[in-house]
Amino acid sequence: MLSQVLDAALVASEAAHVELPVPAWAIGVGFMTLFVLLMFATIAFTSVGQRHSAVEEQVDPHRQFPNKHDHGQAERH
Repeated sequence: MLSQVLDAALVASEAAHVELPVPAWAIGVGFMTLFVLLMFATIAFTSVGQRHSAVEEQVDPHRQFPNKHDHGQAERH
């Protein structure tokens, strides 16, 4: 049954020809412009994490989800 549906969709798609609303080169230029703008936005925010010095996290044994990223190097009370 699936092949019949796919065959019907293929026949229907071959019957109708739809033109693009803009030339193909304009779509390429639009996407290139979008990607360049996204690249500049990425470059603009690359140093955001370096603006402030890192602060040590206080170890709280009663915390529900303790920080397990210190690999046992944190000071325990």
